[in-house]
Parts: sequence; C-alpha cells; structure tokens
Amino acid sequence: MGIKQRLIILNFLQFFVWGSWLISLGGYMIVTLKFTGGQVGSIYATMGLASLFMPTLLGIVADRWVNAERLLGICHMAGAVMLFWASTVSDPSFFYWIMLLNSMAYMPTIALNNTVSYIILEQKGFKVVKDFPPIRVWGTIGFILAMWLIDLVGWKVSPSQLIFSSAASLVLGLYSWTMPACPPSKIKKKVSTLSSFGLDALVLFKKRRMIVFFIFALFLGAALQITNSFGQPFLLDFAGRFPDTFAVKHPGILMSVSQISETLFILTIPFFLYKFGIKKVMLMSIFAWVFRFGLFAVGNPGSGLILLVLSMIIYGMAFDFFNISGSLFVEKEADINIRASAQGLFMLMTNGFGAFLGGTASGWVVDYFTKDGIKNWQNIWFTFASYALVLGILFPIFFKYKHDPKTVEIVHHS
Repeated sequence: MGIKQRLIILNFLQFFVWGSWLISLGGYMIVTLKFTGGQVGSIYATMGLASLFMPTLLGIVADRWVNAERLLGICHMAGAVMLFWASTVSDPSFFYWIMLLNSMAYMPTIALNNTVSYIILEQKGFKVVKDFPPIRVWGTIGFILAMWLIDLVGWKVSPSQLIFSSAASLVLGLYSWTMPACPPSKIKKKVSTLSSFGLDALVLFKKRRMIVFFIFALFLGAALQITNSFGQPFLLDFAGRFPDTFAVKHPGILMSVSQISETLFILTIPFFLYKFGIKKVMLMSIFAWVFRFGLFAVGNPGSGLILLVLSMIIYGMAFDFFNISGSLFVEKEADINIRASAQGLFMLMTNGFGAFLGGTASGWVVDYFTKDGIKNWQNIWFTFASYALVLGILFPIFFKYKHDPKTVEIVHHS
C-alpha cells in the first residue's frame, strides 16, 4: 500500500473516532442519562478546557523527546480506555471527569495527526500544500460515515456509541505505531518560555486590529459546539409530535448535512476572500450563525423540515468562513517567524477559551428555558441567534480593515 493511501486511512480514522460520538453524545446524555443542560454543556466544554494546554504541551514533547507517531498512538489508546469507561458510567460528575480525561487525550491528536502527515509527506518527497488537502478531506468523510453508522444501527441514545468509538480509537492507536518514524528534531536551540508554550504570537496584541479580531474570535468560537451539543436532543424532543418523521428517526443523518456543506463551502473561500476581504467574509459567517440558530428556532421535522435542512446547509458558511478564513487572515498578519505560534493562538482563542465559554454558557441557557423537564427550544435557539446578531452588529463597528485584493496572495497559493 502506498504512503498516501496509508495517510488517508490515518486521517479517516482520526475523525471517524470523533464522529462516532461528538454529535450523538448530547442525545444520549439528555434522553437516556437524564442529564441537565448545564451538565451536558459542561461535558462538551471539556474539549475547550483540554485545548487550552494539552496540544501545546504534547507538541513540545513531540518536538523534543518522543516520536510524533508514537505519541499519537499513545493518546488514542488512552482515549480508547476513557471512552469505554465512560460507557459504563451514569453519574454526571464522574462522567464529566472521564470525558475531560478523554478530551485531554483526543484534542492534541488533531495537531499530532497533521504533524505526522506533514513529516511523512516531506520524507517521501511530496509537497505538503498540494498533497495534504486531498488526504485530509478523508477525515471529514470518516466523520460523516461514523455519524451515519451510529444513526443507522440505532445507537444514537445508547452507550454503544462510546464502546464503538473506543474500539475505533484502539485500532487507530495501534495503526499509528505502524507509520514511518517521525522523530523529534535533532536541532537543539535555546528558546524563551513564551516560545516553549507557543506564545510568541502575543506580540500580535500590539496591533489594535488584532486585539479586536481575537476577541471576536473568542466570542464566535463559543458558537462552534452549540449545535453539536444540543442539535440531536432538540430533534429527538419532537418524537411526541412527529414520531415517524425522518428527522426524528435519523437525526444523525440530517445533522451530517452540516459536515457535507462544510466540505463544499471550503472550496468557495478563495473567491469570497479575494472578492470581499476578511471583514465582509467574517461578517457573512456571523450572520450565517444567526440563520443557523434562527432556522432551528422556527423549523420542525414536519412542515418545517426544509428550514432545518437550510440550517444544515448554511452551517458550512458559518463554520468555514470563520474558521478557515480567520486562520488565513492570521497567517497573513503574522511575521513569518511566528506563524505557527499565531495559528496556535487562534486555535487557543476559538477551540480553547471560546469552546469552553460556549459549552458552559449554552448549558445555562438550556436549563434556564427548561421547566418541569420540558425545554422551550424556540426560546433557546432564539437566544443563541440573538447572541450571534449582537456580534454581527458590533463586529463591523470595532474591526477596522480596508480590503485590498492584491494582498490576498495566500489564497492563490493554497
């Protein structure tokens, strides 16, 4: 088997493991375990908490002491243990700590998977910028396929999803160890404390425009996991009114339209960035979030199914125009010596602080609009839509940026 095919399997499994539980776990916790919205939100927030420090710490370990492919395998095997353990637990506090440990094992593997792929492609004489994206897209395919499998076999509110993900994680951990060696760099150089933790990019905060950008990145990052946490519980709550509808029977398949849309909107980013610039593209993303949540508020699995489908489609714009375009903007604004650190800072603000804020606060909102065990989903989704709308009003006021198409060189190179 060729090395590209082996890397495709690696990337496929990397996100297959995540897709096996990320979207369906909320339904399992609310419907089967009877957790509150706050408990569900805090458990999803563990991914943000772990992202604050684990990717950086294990990145340092891989850079200095341990082969990246070995560390990747260890993390996935540790995650396999945690996921299996979680499948046996019904106490919310205990479940929280196990999923925090799982997040500490899994979240660093996203970056480690990229590192292993990059190193191996370079070792074999391939061009990373050209050859990695077609490999990475199989990760999204793996995520979608896992969602479909969990849905179709009827595990969407069952602990079996965690057992299945645990088995996939164990397979991936062992498979990682079969990859070509990715040893630490032999070049030893004295670095500052800031460099060790990837915080060289804090120098970007000297620019007012970047301070504003990172603040909004944090608050917009809070929106990223809300529908992952509560999308399926929302759809499953319609079982009484629309018991035989597709959305209630197969919420995972309906939700997967979001990931399919995401893969398609990525292809439109070069055009939109070149034509409109980062300020307008980010604004499109923010208002896409308004519609994402707003359509959930007014849609239903019956006559309102088309509104739910539109919400899934618009997710691609909401997610990509913020995540990918924001990353490209940071790449352009940062000095060449701190680009990696700048990307780390962007991830820290969005997937770290932002995800933690979003997971925690969204749980409070769900509980606030829950009376006698019944959730007022319309008020819940309108609250999230209003939050995004406020960001959409404030962003163009505070973020000062004049678009010049000539400066969008990175888009043409990608």
